Amino acid sequence: MTAQTDQPEAKAARIIISVDAMGGDQGPATVVAGCAVSAAKNPDISFLLHGPGAVLAPLVARRKSLAGRCEIVEAQGVVTMDDKPSQVVRNGKGTSMWSAIEAVRDGRASVAVSCGNTGALMAMSMIRLRKLPGVNRPAIAVLYPSTNPQGFNVMLDVGADVRADAQDLLRYALMGMSYARNGLGLAHPRVGLLNVGTEEHKGRAELREAFDLIRDQQHSAGFAFVGFVEGDDISGTACDVIVTDGFTGNVAIKTGEGTARLVSTRLREAFLFSPLSRLAAVFAFPALGRLRKKIDPSRVNGGVFLGLNGTVVKSHGSADATGVSAAIKLAARLSMMQFNDKLAARVAALPTEEAKP
Repeated sequence: MTAQTDQPEAKAARIIISVDAMGGDQGPATVVAGCAVSAAKNPDISFLLHGPGAVLAPLVARRKSLAGRCEIVEAQGVVTMDDKPSQVVRNGKGTSMWSAIEAVRDGRASVAVSCGNTGALMAMSMIRLRKLPGVNRPAIAVLYPSTNPQGFNVMLDVGADVRADAQDLLRYALMGMSYARNGLGLAHPRVGLLNVGTEEHKGRAELREAFDLIRDQQHSAGFAFVGFVEGDDISGTACDVIVTDGFTGNVAIKTGEGTARLVSTRLREAFLFSPLSRLAAVFAFPALGRLRKKIDPSRVNGGVFLGLNGTVVKSHGSADATGVSAAIKLAARLSMMQFNDKLAARVAALPTEEAKP
């Protein structure tokens, strides 16, 4: 049975993805390699690749899958990981990041993808694309590995803004619900509000106020509100969407990433401890490979900026070609389902008296 969506989907033609080729830690060669992997798997996408032509042209020429499907847009400037968002907003015109966002703003591409500086990307996206009506603070949503049947939970905000009041959290809930419904195919997503306990009297005042607001919207918006959830529910089965402020969300996902690296390191040490453990590793290799596929962040790489007049996907800065390809795959899927139009309709459906001034 097909899961319901917020609006009927239209059949998409060729999807054009705008890619910031100069963002990220691995350099443009890795970004171009990721585009090539995506192009080989999906014949319906093409690329606007932003950066210095002299650097990008030889990289593109080596990739047969990009022949005739990749246009290089000249942009000499580069936003580094150390640049402050305020400086980028003032002086970022002419950079590959600015150019990639501008292509979405002008309608030349449907989605922008960048591995670059998160703060700069969000600031620039807000300036060039503007916020959706009714959205005070945009959010970054990620897919977090979970034990739910779909394999992932949606979590937001994970770093767009460290603050969020009750009205912001309500909008995060609606945007996260729409992402879960259209991105994960969940007809009736379950939404939880992250707190220090599940009791209704716990937490800050804005959390308790948001509890009431989200609960009152669940029936009209078509989701189930499960109430407060705790940190161990982020990867659990209590809900499908975890709503929180950007400070808490960012700390949570970074803690999860660090824990995953620690487990991986300790597991490797255990298998290398003795000849017998090395032999055991050989037999365990297939199972470990399946485990890695389920929890490898590069396979679900890409945080989506929600609440803007355009779709932007933020790839992890250290992403390899597989990670970049995963971010592009997500961008293409969001474009095909016309996700941003559905998200805008969902937020606009809130009663006008609840809108922020």
